[in-house]
Amino acid sequence: MTAAEARARAKAHPDWNIFISFTDEEGDGPAVAVKDLVRVKGTVTTGGGVRFPKVVDMEDAPVVARLRRHGCVIVGKVNLHEYAYGLTSINPHYGTVANPKALGRVAGGSSGGSAAAVAADMCDWAIGTDTGGSIRCPAAMCGVVGFKPTLGTISTEGVMPLSKTFDTIGPLAHDVLQAAGALAMMCDVQGLVPSSPRELSSFTLAIPTAQWLGDLDAETSSAWARVSKGLPIIDLPDRSRMAGVSLSILYYEAYQVHKPWLEEDSSKYGADVLATLMRGKDVAQAEYERALEDMLALRQETEAAMQGIDALLLPASAIAPPPVSASSLEAREPLSRFTRPFNVTGQPVFALPYPKEGLPIGFQVVGHFGRDADLVPVAWALERAWAQSRAAASAKRAP
Repeated sequence: MTAAEARARAKAHPDWNIFISFTDEEGDGPAVAVKDLVRVKGTVTTGGGVRFPKVVDMEDAPVVARLRRHGCVIVGKVNLHEYAYGLTSINPHYGTVANPKALGRVAGGSSGGSAAAVAADMCDWAIGTDTGGSIRCPAAMCGVVGFKPTLGTISTEGVMPLSKTFDTIGPLAHDVLQAAGALAMMCDVQGLVPSSPRELSSFTLAIPTAQWLGDLDAETSSAWARVSKGLPIIDLPDRSRMAGVSLSILYYEAYQVHKPWLEEDSSKYGADVLATLMRGKDVAQAEYERALEDMLALRQETEAAMQGIDALLLPASAIAPPPVSASSLEAREPLSRFTRPFNVTGQPVFALPYPKEGLPIGFQVVGHFGRDADLVPVAWALERAWAQSRAAASAKRAP
């Protein structure tokens, strides 16, 4: 679609609160929506908040400049959970991002506007960021594909920070190959898009233990039983330990980023984001440094656990999209339970929508650190196998 067509579709649904601002750019290249953490020349980067002065950016972030060299056209800046510090995209300043695949339910976060723009066909694909699940959670909630690449694949220069240790940039798209192609443009890496498909049976997949997963809601549990049937089980590092390391680092670093403005005037922050930011005030330097050390150990332990397999399969979330009336703070744990550990390990992860009736459900496909190109054909094979299975089931039901 052209950028003009994308903007027209977006402006037809202003009550969905998907875009914060639009460009007037034109062109025939891919129409790309950009999370409003990333600098785009000629726009104001709000971060989804109102704390900072509205200054027009004079330069693109390097990732945006790279996309322009590939002919991409920026449609506009999309809404998000304030300062990328939440998983619902219920934003007190720019409105709650609607979930086009499940109206009345959260779009996920923090890249909720990015996922919703793709799901509503308001762009070809979108840029998101992921610090604790912020690409994968909204992809799962909105029924689209999200690709969190290996940590450090794309420079975060020109992107409003949250956690210098975990912040990761990646695409949200309609399918696996589109996401891989988008990532290739974002980082100028060749070989990310496979030339031909492989059968799912040619890959070795595994799943975590039931204890590691914990309780799933009915929608997720039913879908998980179907996709995980017969797969071998591996022992990952303790999930609570992984979560503890993640939160110690994230709380500390996010508080340090916002500390000057919190001390000056905290009244312009939304209540849930303010509460979460203030948790970082109680994380001691020594605890933070221990967490950084344990993070490195967890990366080694996870890689060792995954030896002999091509990818790990697990849910993207413990729950289907909750109602927008749900508490953002209460939803944080079940929405990020399975995403947060892989920010600690830094591995590449796809979030794939499972084709089914009812509320959107997504699953993660986790690859080996630095081997993003090896993960793409696995995710593509899963996507194709699930689509074929659904088509066969539909054919059986047909009169």
